[in-house]
Amino acid sequence: MDYLSALLPSTVMAVAFTVMIVTIVKNQGGPNKAKEDAVVDAAIAQAEGPGRKSAE
Repeated sequence: MDYLSALLPSTVMAVAFTVMIVTIVKNQGGPNKAKEDAVVDAAIAQAEGPGRKSAE
């Protein structure tokens, strides 16, 4: 039973890491990309302040 208790934490971490990677990949692009881009653009605009215009 010692081998089982030694392998369990590694197995749990591997499964959790795989789930995290799959979630990140699924959320890339698509309809979420526009939402993420809008959040980043708003943060940049706020950081630059009201006196600057965007380069577009």
